[in-house]
Amino acid sequence: MSEPSSSWGSARAPSHARRLHGAIVLLLLVALLLMGLGSNMHSRMLAMGEQIWPGYYSLDPGAEAPSCETDVDIDKRVQEELSAKEDDPFGLGGGGPSEEQLRRSIKSNIERCENRHEQYEAMQERITPVLVAYKTVERGMSRWLTDNRSLSTYLFIMLLGFGAATAAFANHHISIRPPISRVDWVLAEAGQLVVNLLMVYSLYNYFGDLVDTPDTGSLQMLQKAWMTMFSVLAAINLVRLFSMPADLPRGKLAISSPLAIPLYCWMGVMGYLYFSSGGEWDTAGLGVYLNQLTKHASLFVNIGLYVFVGMMLKQTNIPDRLLAIVQPWQLPPATLASLVIFATAFPTAFTGASGIFILAVGGTVYDELRRAGAGRQLSLATTAMSGSLGVVLNPCLLIVVVAALNKEVTTSELFGWGFWVFILSATIFTLMVTRSEKEWRPRVENPRLAMKQSLRALKPLIPDVILIAVMVFLFWFLLGMKFNEFTAPMMLPIIMIALVALDYDGGGSRIAGTTRRIALGAGESAVHVGALLTLIGLSMTVGGVLERSHVIAGLFPAEAESVLLVVLALMVMLTIIGMFMDPFAAVVLVSATIAQPAIGLGVDALHFWVMTIVAFELGYLTPPVALNHLLTRQVVGVKEALVPEPEAPNLYRRFQRLILPLMVMGTTLLLVGLVPLLFYG
Repeated sequence: MSEPSSSWGSARAPSHARRLHGAIVLLLLVALLLMGLGSNMHSRMLAMGEQIWPGYYSLDPGAEAPSCETDVDIDKRVQEELSAKEDDPFGLGGGGPSEEQLRRSIKSNIERCENRHEQYEAMQERITPVLVAYKTVERGMSRWLTDNRSLSTYLFIMLLGFGAATAAFANHHISIRPPISRVDWVLAEAGQLVVNLLMVYSLYNYFGDLVDTPDTGSLQMLQKAWMTMFSVLAAINLVRLFSMPADLPRGKLAISSPLAIPLYCWMGVMGYLYFSSGGEWDTAGLGVYLNQLTKHASLFVNIGLYVFVGMMLKQTNIPDRLLAIVQPWQLPPATLASLVIFATAFPTAFTGASGIFILAVGGTVYDELRRAGAGRQLSLATTAMSGSLGVVLNPCLLIVVVAALNKEVTTSELFGWGFWVFILSATIFTLMVTRSEKEWRPRVENPRLAMKQSLRALKPLIPDVILIAVMVFLFWFLLGMKFNEFTAPMMLPIIMIALVALDYDGGGSRIAGTTRRIALGAGESAVHVGALLTLIGLSMTVGGVLERSHVIAGLFPAEAESVLLVVLALMVMLTIIGMFMDPFAAVVLVSATIAQPAIGLGVDALHFWVMTIVAFELGYLTPPVALNHLLTRQVVGVKEALVPEPEAPNLYRRFQRLILPLMVMGTTLLLVGLVPLLFYG
């Protein structure tokens, strides 16, 4: 891990502070989780009520007895109706019904009234204290869910704000390089201070616009919450500006010093300069696009839940147990790297995004590759790519976001083709690595013994597999939830907490040990959630600049002579977007600006989005930003990641950590982008 002064430091705060961070984040995540599970719980209660008490929906303990009368003298009532007709002085009633018609009508009303009384009496006989209590809970839950629909949005802002504050205190906001001197520190903190104040100013102007707009009360309250959050962040940066670590050298202002300023600051400054220089909303533009986060709050809440899943995975020994299965075979670096790429794709899909998986397991992957004899460059390249190839597999959140924003494609279509894209890219990686590393056969001398040891290593995983199966069954049995891409964000956090509890190492009390590890994982989640969501939020403003400046729209003519040229232009454009923007914000931008023009020019919608995801992954591995490489540096340590290797025999070996991922994903993008054109009608 990097030093405390690193911008990706591990938040080495005192244990009590980290536990406090973890406790607050855990409470927020649990509240959001319950909000998400609330509708499922209520639906399940209704279904169980119908099974226990048939006709449950019509059983109402508070119902009043029917007010109609059943003991009626029909002849007398008929005469009253006829007398009322004769007393009409203006004859407005016309001919009116006959005596026989009146008699049949009154009899029919009496029969209906008797039926209502019978139903009421039958219902009263079935109402018991247990039903009354059950109905009270069920209706109370229904009212609470209805009355607090907006609560999840405010909980999301609290989660983002607390996470961003934790990331600021831990010096953890993502930047291209960490501050290594006092000059760098001042630039980083001053940059954050300026951008946070600009956000407050922009949100205040947006709030002023909303005050003059009718029916915007709820939006006005949201702006107050956002302004409070960024004001607190600005106060934190102001304090830290004058309280830098004592171990930082004085240093001098260098060309690379601005690289220590977090990426979200550059995005905020870019957005403010555009909107304040004649953009459509003037200085309110930053606030307008930041509100995209709350507009899609349910999707971005899932990012926080997936980060928590990743950090809980980090608190278990499951990654080490999985690697222990292959250790007896003494795999050479090329084979182990290929196996890592294939094996880590599936847990990547379950952690929601490539960056989350690297943060959770990247350190373990890197250490195992180095232990097997892999060079530093190959180990770094494999670690960076270990979280990339699985984003096209079920139930990855990124694909769910694409399908939610674009009705032309479905998750089943994207996941179906995504599987074959994963096989293609992983195979290309395997071929390139085995060709460059030469050795690929296992070094084991006794295969039978290695097989026995591998089978023996499977044994510790059996309780984990059984627990997962039991938990999935309980979700289905109790809440009627099947495990899929839509329910995974709600089910996985609870499953991972259970796995952490099962993964008891025997030291002290099981409850205390489990609680301590959950709090530690939740504390790390706070840091990463804050850094990622802040980056996503300010990426939205960059998307707003591109959208409102019509730069992207201007690149697409109304008609195109060749779909091939359109696809080639798209591959370049989408890769550039992936180089500088967070994936989720990039999907929102592309959905709003590029998707429809490209489809209108003849590009198939499914082809477009599969190509887009691959281009984004190439962008995340491409300098100058290369987000996946930045996260890899975080988990292995800046000093370890940037060790110079002048003894490398050629340029490829010296910069393999950068070149290998570019070759693999670049080749994959060319194949995914161009081969489907051969099958266009």
